Parts: sequence; C-alpha cells; structure tokens
Amino acid sequence: MFLGTHSPRLDEKGRIILPAKFREELAEGLVLTRGQERCIYVFSQSEFENVHEKMRQSPLSSRQARDYSRVFLSGASDEVPDKQGRVTIPAVLRTYAGLGRELTVIGAGSRAEIWDAKAWEDYLQEKENAFSETDEKTLPGID
Repeated sequence: MFLGTHSPRLDEKGRIILPAKFREELAEGLVLTRGQERCIYVFSQSEFENVHEKMRQSPLSSRQARDYSRVFLSGASDEVPDKQGRVTIPAVLRTYAGLGRELTVIGAGSRAEIWDAKAWEDYLQEKENAFSETDEKTLPGID
C-alpha cells in the first residue's frame, strides 16, 4: 500500500527518485499513466494489470468507457527504476501534469500519484473543506 507525502525533485533528464518507502513495491517495474485532476498515476506492474483487467470488463458499447480507456492507456508507459531508484517520466506525461522541478508524490493506497508541487498545494487547499465534511454516507467506514 502506498501512503504518505513526499517531495522529490525532477532532474534535468526528466527523472524522479522514487520515495524509499515505494521502491520495493516498484522495483520489478511500474506503469506511469495519465491520472485524473492532471496528476500522474504510478502503479506497480501487477496492480496495473488488475486495473486493466477491470477496464476490459466494461462494455465496448459504452462511449464513456471507451473514451476513458483511450486516454488512460494511450498515456501509459512501463518503466523499470534504475539502481538509485530513479525513473524517467516521459515528456508527454510531464506536459500533461504540468510538472516543474518541485514535485509532490503522494501515496493513494493501490497507487502513488505524482503532482507538480504547486498544483498539489492548490488541490489540497481547495478540497480541505469537502474532506472535513465527509461522512459515512459518502465514504463507508468513516465515523
């Protein structure tokens, strides 16, 4: 499970050093792809396969499912971290997420997310009230 908030930097070659807590899970390979809210989703290879299998179960007749699959999968890039735990973020994904040098990497349970640091700060500030007001009807298990 991916947890926490980390603040790595993007180097001049478009690489990021993965948070140490995430490296073991991602050492054998990972998939980067477009995430919602203009972030980059980071999945372990096996979790990405699970997500893809669920997507394949969507009916081909569903325009929304087709559209989502196209955007999600066309931006996907499988990567293997180097010995220092670095991974290159493809230019198309860096542009999509508006990444500058300062990044925020968050754990989001089954995936990690890479955000431009300012975009994450703005997102968090915007969503804080909704977070505070979330109740069990919206998210079961929250008391």
